Amino acid sequence: MARLLADRPADTLTIGDMARQLGHSHGAVRNAALTLVRRGEADQSGTGQPELRANAKTAAAAQTAVISPPGTHAPRAQATTARTTTPAAATPRQTGPIRRAGGQLYHPRELADLPDVEALNRLRDADVPVLLYGPPGTGKTSLVEAAFEDLLTVAGDGDTTVGDLIGEYTQDDGGGYVFQYGPLVTAMTEGRALLIDDATLISPKVLAALYPAMDGRRQIQVKAHKGETIKAEPGFYVVAGHNPGVHGAVLTEALASRFSVQIQIGTDYDLALALRIDARVVRVARHLAHQVELGELGWAPQLRELLSYQKTEAVLGTKAALANLVGIAPVEDRDAVAAAVIKAVGVKKIAPLTLGKQLPASAARQPPGSTGSAHRGRSR
Repeated sequence: MARLLADRPADTLTIGDMARQLGHSHGAVRNAALTLVRRGEADQSGTGQPELRANAKTAAAAQTAVISPPGTHAPRAQATTARTTTPAAATPRQTGPIRRAGGQLYHPRELADLPDVEALNRLRDADVPVLLYGPPGTGKTSLVEAAFEDLLTVAGDGDTTVGDLIGEYTQDDGGGYVFQYGPLVTAMTEGRALLIDDATLISPKVLAALYPAMDGRRQIQVKAHKGETIKAEPGFYVVAGHNPGVHGAVLTEALASRFSVQIQIGTDYDLALALRIDARVVRVARHLAHQVELGELGWAPQLRELLSYQKTEAVLGTKAALANLVGIAPVEDRDAVAAAVIKAVGVKKIAPLTLGKQLPASAARQPPGSTGSAHRGRSR
């Protein structure tokens, strides 16, 4: 990338220009280009698609080999070639934690004898759309963020409109109206991955705008903007998330048929123990999850809630963290959650975290958990 820019110092190149000349996907080229910009080794301009130009540091960058950090994947075309000559079992496995864009670590899990992030990238190379389904908080979004560094996300709900996907007119500073492209168009034109989170909460009529981009046509028509046709560049890929237990989530036949691979995502309780979350609380979560599987209960703590428990415990102490765990459960399931906590932890009573009596003005501030010495029972 740096060499291409350095060889054409007078030119301003778009992502598309560079992708065509390098023979890589738009997503891979865009990631590399923005890395150069962040390091000050190229200049960026343009208000829409990024445009890059060489600067004083570009030539030096072109002479330096850069080793990509964990979680950075090879260009799509390169990965496809490698797969035709190397058996899956011999492929290097990414098993260590991957740092997501927000800085959080993702711990890969096994999927079809591969690390999940690698499996998703292979499916992307083959243009096989994936639907991830499971309870909220099990790590569906985290997995996709770890797998695809060029990801764009649409957070779906009942109010999501076609404009939220494709784009709409917005008022500029001068009082006029300009058409602002949505994440679907951006992902298509830049060859990026697109996550439709909580897709089954979106109206089927709205989702219908997405389907032409996913089938053999690989294009959509933007009726609101002069009826222009947008074609998908290589690398464009769609992943969707579905929470079956959420009220209003409906997986229609039209939506399900667009996703050739559907993967169930659950909480990895062994990972929760490895992250040093209180073993007793993890045991409670396992028990409640089993009750959910049997249809006896509607809710169980997932990894998101267990991580929140750990943080709350560190700040407010074990008693408050247990009370909060009960309080975040749906009202209809709180008694069952409280009973499981009481049995596992050995307390006599547990209730949702609640404000108590007003403290005297002279009361000294006590550090969290200082009023008791509850055994934390952590996994070692």
